[in-house]
Order: sequence, then C-alpha cells, then structure tokens
Amino acid sequence: MISTHPFCDLSGDTLREECGVFGVIGTPDAAAVTALGLHALQHRGQEAAGIVSFDGAEFYAHRGLGHVAENFSSRETLAGLPGFMANGHVRYSTTGGAGLRNVQPLFADLASGGFSVAHNGNISNAAALRAELVARGSIFQSTSDTEVIIHLVATSRYPTPVDRLIDALRMIEGAFSLVVMTKDHMIACRDPLGIRPLVMGRLGEATVFASESVAFDVVGGSFEREVEPGELIVVDANGERQSLRPFQRQRPRPCIFEHVYFSRPDSVFAGRSVYEARRAIGAQLALEAPVDADLVVPVPDSGVPAAIGYAQSSGIPFELGIVRSHYVGRTFIQPSESARHSGVRRKHNANRALVAGKRIVLIDDSIVRGTTSLKIVEMMRDAGATEIHFRVASPPTAHSCYYGVDTPERSKLLAAQMQLEPMRAFIKADSLAFVSLDGLYRAVSGLPREPGAPRFCDACFSGDYPTTLTDLARQTQGDAQLSLPVGQAA
Repeated sequence: MISTHPFCDLSGDTLREECGVFGVIGTPDAAAVTALGLHALQHRGQEAAGIVSFDGAEFYAHRGLGHVAENFSSRETLAGLPGFMANGHVRYSTTGGAGLRNVQPLFADLASGGFSVAHNGNISNAAALRAELVARGSIFQSTSDTEVIIHLVATSRYPTPVDRLIDALRMIEGAFSLVVMTKDHMIACRDPLGIRPLVMGRLGEATVFASESVAFDVVGGSFEREVEPGELIVVDANGERQSLRPFQRQRPRPCIFEHVYFSRPDSVFAGRSVYEARRAIGAQLALEAPVDADLVVPVPDSGVPAAIGYAQSSGIPFELGIVRSHYVGRTFIQPSESARHSGVRRKHNANRALVAGKRIVLIDDSIVRGTTSLKIVEMMRDAGATEIHFRVASPPTAHSCYYGVDTPERSKLLAAQMQLEPMRAFIKADSLAFVSLDGLYRAVSGLPREPGAPRFCDACFSGDYPTTLTDLARQTQGDAQLSLPVGQAA
C-alpha cells in the first residue's frame, strides 16, 4: 500500500547533525588516529570526510565525498598525511550545500602561516559577515559558513594567530565547536552557550579533541573532560595546554537533542551517559502516556534505549518487532516510483511472526515530516498488528534549527502544521503521544525546565532560540514574528 499526501516525501524525514570533528596533537601517526576517530563519529556526517595534517614544516590534506572508509582506508592515503598533528571532519551538507569545495577541514595559507579549521555548528550571521568581507575585497573559495571564520582571522589586526581567532569568534553568532591547527598550536574552542558538543581526552602523551567521547574509546584514548562553553584550549607541540576564557560568560544551553538522538548511546554528553538518558526518557514517556498493550517495539536503532525504558517502567515486554538492515547503502538506484516508496521496507522489516495479532507500542526518537512514521505504521499493520500505539521520545519538533542541524524548513515539519489528533490520523496510529518538554528535562537532568532560564537549547521544540538570528531576520525582514525579542518563539 502506497500512501499519497503532501507530506509524503521520504527524503529529509530525519533530523541530521551537520558534522563531527576530531583532532590530535603529539603522536607520530596523527592522521591514522584521526581517521579512526572519524570512524567513530561517522553517524554525525556521512556525505564527506577530510583530514589535514602537519609535520612541523608542511601541511598536507586529503578530502573526499563519501564515508571515512571510502577515503582513508588505504596505506597510501595515510602515508600522504604525515605529521604529529591532524584535524579531521565528517559532514552533512546544510549550510553551503554539497560539493568537494565545502568539505572540511578548510585550509588557507595566511600571513602567519597555515590555518586549518574543522567546524561543527552553524554561524547564524554568516551571510551578513560574508557580504561585508566581500565588499572589502575578500574572495571566497567555498559556500560554507566556516570560511567566514578564515577570512575574519586573515583580516584581523591582532598580532598572534590565537588572538586573531578570538577576534574573529567575537564577531560571529550561533553555534561553533572548532578544532583549529596553526603551525605552532592546536586550538579547540566551543561557543559561549556550548550548543554543540566538544570533549578533550588523552592518548598516551597526546591530547585529543572530538565531538563525542566515544571517539576516544575507539582510538584507545581516555576521556578527560568537556571543553567548557566559551573555553578556548591551546596546545603546543610540547603538549603544554593553556585554557583561555575570552568571551563573556553566559548560562550554557547545550543542545538537548544530543541526548535524544544525535550522540551515540555509548557517549557521555553534558555529564550524563547518553544511553542512560534515553532509557530514562522512555521511562518518563511510560509514566506520561501509558497504554494497554502486548509488546513494546522500538524503531531501530535510535528508538531502542527509550523502548527499553518504556518496557521496564510499564511492565510490557520489550521485543524486536522490527528488524533493521545495516546494509542499505547511502545511495540507492531506484528504478521506479514504487521502488522509491519502498525505502522504509529496505531499511526496516516487520518481524511478522512476533507482531501478528498483537497490540504494540511503537517507540521512536522523533517525528519530523511524519512520512517514515506513516510507512512504519502501515508496515506493522500489514504484518498483522491489531493495534499500534505510537510513542515518541521527544516533544513535537515544530521549529527549525539554525545551529548546525539539518532540519526541514518549518512548513515541512508535521508538528508545525498539525495538532496531535491530526498527526495521529496522518500516521494512521491508534494513538499518538510525545514526551512532554518538562518530562524530557526531568529525564535527562533530574530537574524540570525552568521557564525563562532553560538549561538546554530546546528551540526545535519550544521556539526559544538562545541567540539572535541575524541572517534569518534579514531574509524575512518585515515579518512581524521576527520582531519578537530573542528568547521568544519566532
């Protein structure tokens, strides 16, 4: 059965983190360590990967479209990236679009020497800054917002590369977690609100940085601590570290969706095990939205920890009623329109013998456009499920993200267009419920959300954006909604 509806576009029916960053200084095989670290971060970006290395005299770079394994598996490639220091990047294309010229790390020869930057996040005044820079004579080689940082550093009048970087970052708004290389230092920096994650670890005598702690496990290193919001850490070739606080202190607002979906479950984020947070969200969801059913079934893989929590709290048995294929490629030649609509079934298949004749609770991490949810409900009905109760381990996603997450425009978000009952009817479930925003906060932090002073960035749920959105305001000038003060829903 193929459904047709204005929202039935299988492309873009998931929230995707824009990228992941990794860096290491102080080991003779820095590029190989970086490639391994990027493997652990592959879930954060699957369209392109790149590594830049430095051997004390020269910078070397290799970038390519596709997965890390497609670009950095050969000895010849890694041999072409010598050095004791390297930074790397995996990305999705949000700001700037796809294409090799936007693959990071971006590198430039500045007056002070080579400068390589790997950036996770999104600069929300990049277009305004770019226009000013171009008017002053800057020539851009990419369409990535990250290149704005390079041009701001290049045109800064401060004497040292570190001071020039600080000067540049003071001009930008939005979210940034950076791993930067100069000929003398590796520099890691996180925006004052700490929206995007960045952690520091050790590998022998080497210092390592990554978007997630799981990367340290994979390379054989150890987690030390988070790079704190607004902190800039400078590491020299001797391993000496310096911590700087160049920005005005603000109340941190790390992205709460890292707990819901983005981070790997074996990572630690904001001082909490991601797996334990997701299980707690499921338990909270069971308290808020109980139902009489026979089985709790996760939508794999992201729904599994929450489903375990829901099952444990409700007493309803947990079962793998959907089996996921891990061999569906990133790209797939689809010969017909009907094949295009079979995308969900290529990735997920109902465990018919288990679910036939059963009342099931389906647990997923989020609903974006709703098209995937609809297809999964239809698949479970075709497999013989008698009742399907859809439970979502996040509040309704009703607002777009401007901080480095690839969300559809708001007009394509199901929760921005429909209330709960029309959403339920659209996905054809017998019932539908989301965890409350307050319940999400209680699950991940143990405390309720404080009105007017939230501890996380939850703008995709609340519309409460923690920074100004200069480029958006310029694009929609005259829109009365954008005249609201920062912190109110646009």
